Amino acid sequence: MAAPGGARRQPLLLLFLELAGLMNGASAAVFVVKDGSGTACIMANFSADFSTNYITAAGPKNVTFDLPSNATVLNNSSCGKENASNPSLVIAFGGGHTLTLSFARNATRYSVQTLTFVYKLSDTQIFPSAISNETKTEKSATDIMADINKKYRCVSSNQIHMKNVIVTFHNATIQAYLSNNSFSEEETRCMQDGPSPTVSPTTPHHSPSPPHPSPPHPSPPHPSPPHPSPSPVPESPSVSKYTVSGTNGTCLLASMGLQLNVTYKKKDNTTLTRVFNINPNKTQVTGRCTPQLVTLELQSESSTFLVFQFGMNASSSRFFLQEIQVNMTLPDAKDPTFKATNSSLRALQATMGNSYKCNAEEQIWVTETFSVNIFQVRIQAFQVEGDKFGSVSRRAQTTWTIP
Repeated sequence: MAAPGGARRQPLLLLFLELAGLMNGASAAVFVVKDGSGTACIMANFSADFSTNYITAAGPKNVTFDLPSNATVLNNSSCGKENASNPSLVIAFGGGHTLTLSFARNATRYSVQTLTFVYKLSDTQIFPSAISNETKTEKSATDIMADINKKYRCVSSNQIHMKNVIVTFHNATIQAYLSNNSFSEEETRCMQDGPSPTVSPTTPHHSPSPPHPSPPHPSPPHPSPPHPSPSPVPESPSVSKYTVSGTNGTCLLASMGLQLNVTYKKKDNTTLTRVFNINPNKTQVTGRCTPQLVTLELQSESSTFLVFQFGMNASSSRFFLQEIQVNMTLPDAKDPTFKATNSSLRALQATMGNSYKCNAEEQIWVTETFSVNIFQVRIQAFQVEGDKFGSVSRRAQTTWTIP
């Protein structure tokens, strides 16, 4: 750690190393922050891409772009000051865009407490024909967390959902509060990677992404809980069609398979992660249609109540999944009633009158202990003509295109 005031007396020594490999079309790179004495405090190795939308004269437009290989670490990155400020990694690219990873820790764990993305619509290479030149700022908490003196490792793609941006990390290795000037040999694996033969699964933290998904309000890392024991993973859930109708006709049309991931303490204080499939043949479907909100409610015979709420952005003419709630009974849990909610999601977005479709499995983090896996999803909210899906706003991994 830098001595108090050291960052002011001497500029930070910052190292950026490009790696030869490519990951999902984006170049993986190592970003290193060092203090004034030359000691590394943060190292990060990942590729990333960004999905968002903006307004042109012809209407809303979706765009996905990579963190480029010439991205640089800015001088306002910091190793932090004890009891004064936290470490942060600030990465700059393109026409003034920045991605900031802000870290926090407790006695046993550290996390990327806040992920901040600042982007400028004046960058015509990324946002051609944008009618605004404003600078936008998006923030979210993340599920990026590891034990002290271990590196965070996540081979799987990890999405962090912000209000109007999805940041996706690929093949990530991240470590803060370094003790030996390099990545540690030991690692904490992300929940998205699943159980590893050499690394115990760790309790997820969110909300993006995380991942999820990710929680809307950043909070300091929690004390390290016991490593959860995974339960046997069931087969992929059955894909079923769900419909919500009101006085003016159908307001929601969905086809998807649903799977719930729940981490909780058992009565013997051990931590368990279980996976539940939603069986559409044993689930009661209800919902509500209003001009601003569309709600899908699923009540299963296993005492699971699951709610999806969709909102809309009138200025961009888009709908999105903004809230997930769950209330379920876990007989072997220390607290048998399990509840979780997140009302700040921005998932499953599509243009009004169109449908969102993704054949790949998607994971949406609701809280640090609950996420939803969605399989073969196609969904349309608010404007549904003739009880049929509209044209597809297709999302393949992290890319949106409008036919």
